Amino acid sequence: MAITFIYTTCVDTCPLLTAKMASLQERLGHDFGPRVQFVSITVDPARDTPAVLRRYAKQHGVQGAGWAFLTGSPSEIRAVAKQYGVYYRTSRGDVDHTFLTSLVDQDGILRVQYLGVRFDPNELLRDLQTLMREGGGR
Repeated sequence: MAITFIYTTCVDTCPLLTAKMASLQERLGHDFGPRVQFVSITVDPARDTPAVLRRYAKQHGVQGAGWAFLTGSPSEIRAVAKQYGVYYRTSRGDVDHTFLTSLVDQDGILRVQYLGVRFDPNELLRDLQTLMREGGGR
């Protein structure tokens, strides 16, 4: 599973990160969904309602059931973000946050993190494939 933290009104790094992840959907083939899931969690729950997140996903070419865009209460999101080392703050409508993409294995163990949006998607794909091989038939 690959986990990212985004917000839909972001105009620079969040769309780049989402596009990079979307480009991997097709490359994962039939494993995307059944064996590999992506989760994008908003850090702006006040504006990113489920309907807004669905529109954002559609605008970025998200396909199928293998990718969930999630929201929750501010305290729930803060707790999950903290578990992955992501820190964020909102000030006068602006959101600032850490850009980490986390890979979690089939046992729920954090295995790899990519900082920023400049990581090589081929490396991420190889790491996902390695985690799938380790997971065997699960």
